[in-house]
Amino acid sequence: MKALDLRGLSPAPVTPFTLDGAVDFAAIQRLGSWLGTIDGVKSLVVLGHAGEGTFLTRDEQEQVIRAFIESTNGRIPVVAGITLEGTKVAAEEAKRAVDAGAAAGLVYPSHGWLRFGYQKGAPQDRYRAIYEESGLPLILFQYPDATKATYNLETQLEIAAQPGVFAMKNGVRNMKRWDTEIPVIRRERPDLQILTCHDEYLLHTMFDVDGALVGYGGIAPEPLIEMIAAGKAKDYAKARALHDRLLPVTSNVYHRGSHMEGSVALKWALVARGILDHATVRPPLLPLAEGAQGEIAAAMKSAGLGRVDTSATKKAA
Repeated sequence: MKALDLRGLSPAPVTPFTLDGAVDFAAIQRLGSWLGTIDGVKSLVVLGHAGEGTFLTRDEQEQVIRAFIESTNGRIPVVAGITLEGTKVAAEEAKRAVDAGAAAGLVYPSHGWLRFGYQKGAPQDRYRAIYEESGLPLILFQYPDATKATYNLETQLEIAAQPGVFAMKNGVRNMKRWDTEIPVIRRERPDLQILTCHDEYLLHTMFDVDGALVGYGGIAPEPLIEMIAAGKAKDYAKARALHDRLLPVTSNVYHRGSHMEGSVALKWALVARGILDHATVRPPLLPLAEGAQGEIAAAMKSAGLGRVDTSATKKAA
């Protein structure tokens, strides 16, 4: 297994679409080229929630992986979301990701577990089978405590000990569990890279992690890289100042009626930065309410997140 160092920021970029709903490869080139040139960005994580990965066909998923790899000229690794329900089909999905050039996989829980929970040992078996079938290095994905797909501490530790698992994306969103479980995971699995995915709770979680794997990183990589550095330095004043600077953006992207609206809001934020021309999404996502575009643009401006110079990224897809 090739070791990957994700100690820093791993943005989870959106998947841009054309106005008629096709994957917009020219926009991927602009987005990936920009993110891939920022010092402190360690990988791009595609085909997740922010990237509308489960809304794409298999061919589109492979094309998106390849397009993001091409956009950075291979400078940084591209990680693919592994999302399919059954373990066998997820393993096949991981093999396709390998063929497309993905350097690692972010393994989602079987989505039936969200409602019904999981049998003891089933998550461990899912990771084992995916790695054995594909050879793809894997990231453990800890879901929110509010779901039945969240893993208890024993399950997290057992998955983290398995061959091929090198990092954790933790989004438990229960600070009691975070404060009690992260120290144990650190002690018992010291080589595991721990990455926060608490887009809306970054300040609290930033002092305990090696980095962040967040959709937020696709719109505001510069201040988030500063916040990661402040967290590692235990510089609360600096981290707090960055948090407060970003709070209008956080509110306008992640404090909406549904967390899924954040995927749409991320695209409007990229419009404000000059990366995207519009915020087209695929159903079941819907456009945001009237006025949201202006609110998001104003929040980005207030945070000092201006337009990006894309003149060097306008390579034809």
